[in-house]
Amino acid sequence: MSRYLPGDIVSRRKGLVMHKGVVMRDGRVLHNTPFKGEHVTTMEDFKAGQRLYVERQSVEARRRALRAADLETVRGYHLLRNNCEHTAHRATTGKAHSPQLRSWLVGIGAGAVTFAATRHPGAAVAAYAAGRGLLARLKRR
Repeated sequence: MSRYLPGDIVSRRKGLVMHKGVVMRDGRVLHNTPFKGEHVTTMEDFKAGQRLYVERQSVEARRRALRAADLETVRGYHLLRNNCEHTAHRATTGKAHSPQLRSWLVGIGAGAVTFAATRHPGAAVAAYAAGRGLLARLKRR
């Protein structure tokens, strides 16, 4: 059995975030980058020398992802509205969303509010971490 099944979401570390894509039938990866938008590339190019992680999808989610990729609707990149995570989730669930972006925004918001109230960088960093952690806990419910 292949390590990555067509329609599974794969990810790798890209700086502070995880870069995500969807494995296609031929083993290549559909993903989204700032300079190229949504496009398909080889698994090796997607990995960029990093360790690859797989999010195994249900049979229905994999089928949905492959159907979506066959439609070849190419969208440009937008950090807030269409990043790599939006692309991967739109393909597998039919709904574009970015949990990483949401957690970053909640963390930054909590840190900014705390810093404005306390003017203490340490408290702002703690609030940032607490905001991201709280969102992760709420998501698991």
